[in-house]
Amino acid sequence: MEKMKPVTFTLTDKMTNELKKAYQEALKKSEFESLVKELHLPVELLMKHTSHLEEASIEYDHCKHCRGLLHCKNKITGYAYMPHIENGQVSFCYQACRYKQKKDKETKYLKNMKLLHVPDTMKQASMKDIYMDDERRFEVIKYITQFIKTYREDPHQKGLYLHGSFGSGKTYLVSAAFHELAKKGVQSAMVFWPEMLNELKESFHTGNFNEKMETLKKVPLLLIDDIGAESTTSWSRDEILCPIVQYRMQEHLPTFFTSNLTMQELEQHFRVSKDGVEHVKARRVMERIHQLTIDIELMSKNLRH
Repeated sequence: MEKMKPVTFTLTDKMTNELKKAYQEALKKSEFESLVKELHLPVELLMKHTSHLEEASIEYDHCKHCRGLLHCKNKITGYAYMPHIENGQVSFCYQACRYKQKKDKETKYLKNMKLLHVPDTMKQASMKDIYMDDERRFEVIKYITQFIKTYREDPHQKGLYLHGSFGSGKTYLVSAAFHELAKKGVQSAMVFWPEMLNELKESFHTGNFNEKMETLKKVPLLLIDDIGAESTTSWSRDEILCPIVQYRMQEHLPTFFTSNLTMQELEQHFRVSKDGVEHVKARRVMERIHQLTIDIELMSKNLRH
């Protein structure tokens, strides 16, 4: 029986001609020609990947003329679909552009921070951007600046109980300090307390309640944001907050609080729950907060406008 080998050669020649024709057509586009010149690979190999190279050349051209991530025209912001050469073979994958690589390097330190239910603005907080035109803020800024400066030598300093007017920048100031220390490898957590309590309650069903509590107890730096804004329950006060502040007090772990309430008002807040008025239990929590912090009032204009 006659073999089919000659037919195979004919089909191969036809396919080769079609690939060559498509490649020659693609070369008419300047961005395609520019990309393949940089690859320094044989035409016979490149023409097998014409369609992928065309897609890559479009994104390659976008990147050459791009002014930043906000102007990215590619399918995935900050990434380009590019050829990858290994052992003389071509494969394609999405690679981070120069702007994305720079941003990733600059924000790598954020892995040291856990931000739970806090506003997105806190993710970019910086000491260089804090508002300095109000002398009523100087005491707080001075304390935080000194805290950052001496943390490495003394990681067991007291935190702040920072209370005062709405929108005065309490959370931002602490967040900026945590950012500075995160750049030095210090781990921290910032939690919006009312939402954190809801998350802890829900985590009973997902099985990671203990993990969340361990983080709040043991993280080197902790901010409990907007304490006193939650509804007081015996559970949130005695089973959640008290063990956290007890552990942190014993281990001398810096703990910061922000609140619209003074310490006296916070104690009153903790006294009243559906179980009645409980002076002793409220006092027990407040004693630990007193041990953990320095009490500073921040009165300033509303910076959220």
